[in-house]
Amino acid sequence: MKESIQDSIQSTINELYQKYLPCLEGYTANYIPELAHADPHEFAIAIAMVDGSVFHIGSELKNFTLQSVSKPFVYGLALEAFGRPYMLSKVGVEPTGDAFNSIIELEKQSHRPYNPMINSGAIAVSSMIKGKNTAERLDPILKLFENYVGHSVNIDDNVFQSEKKTAHRNRAIANLLKHFQIIDGDIEESLDLYFKQCSLLVNTLDLSFLAATLANGGIQPKTKKKVLNPESARDMLSLMFSCGMYDSAGEWAYSVGLPAKSGVSGGLIAVVPGKMGIAVYSPLIDERGHSVRGVKVLKELAHRYDLSVFSNSH
Repeated sequence: MKESIQDSIQSTINELYQKYLPCLEGYTANYIPELAHADPHEFAIAIAMVDGSVFHIGSELKNFTLQSVSKPFVYGLALEAFGRPYMLSKVGVEPTGDAFNSIIELEKQSHRPYNPMINSGAIAVSSMIKGKNTAERLDPILKLFENYVGHSVNIDDNVFQSEKKTAHRNRAIANLLKHFQIIDGDIEESLDLYFKQCSLLVNTLDLSFLAATLANGGIQPKTKKKVLNPESARDMLSLMFSCGMYDSAGEWAYSVGLPAKSGVSGGLIAVVPGKMGIAVYSPLIDERGHSVRGVKVLKELAHRYDLSVFSNSH
């Protein structure tokens, strides 16, 4: 690395926080009415190292909903339950070049969703979580995120209800998946599960530990608990790198070079394998659904510390 991140990271994120605090570019995710009410001034940066140390600044304890940041983690849960061959039979691993909520998201021959980071793929993955009802199916997801962040997590019911009421596009996608036998069972139940995973409340420190657990091969850095197998973490990181930033994944790989995942509530995570998890929260997003401040902060951090996975200075 160009300089030791452990020695200078707190002063660096303090500097980046002050630099981008005045930045009010973008908009809140108004197509989900409850998310439109987010305070545009909220801003936080947190970095969790694989040794458990944490650096943070801003409103790092402010709760917000996971939204699409949940997708790789629920995919990992299903992957460990069903294995690679089954997962590949239902959901592909190719980037699309389309927006995250595109309806034309199914492969022509297999009718699989292209990948689990877009809505069609994530809905298909959520439908795989088994149980007698939504509550029973939700339980392993709640326990999963509890293991990642080190404490219990709850659902923001207002956001859940808001998503459910405005889910016409996602409902159309789910009906297509049902038609092509990618998902079975009750569509509304699977959609409810998907909306609830997106409505889980976290803060920026939590996000940094989600990312750091993947950086640490599936071991939660603070609790030292094994959350998932290293092979599953590797698969998740591969998908985050190629598909996690949707139709800007190529640009992200070129300019930042880290596995990442964004959510329309303003959360953004990036993983430096073997080293750290980085998280930024700011609810002002761009047209691709990424936190504007988050993208700016990650680009600067990646450049300053030469963090790209393709760098030979690690």
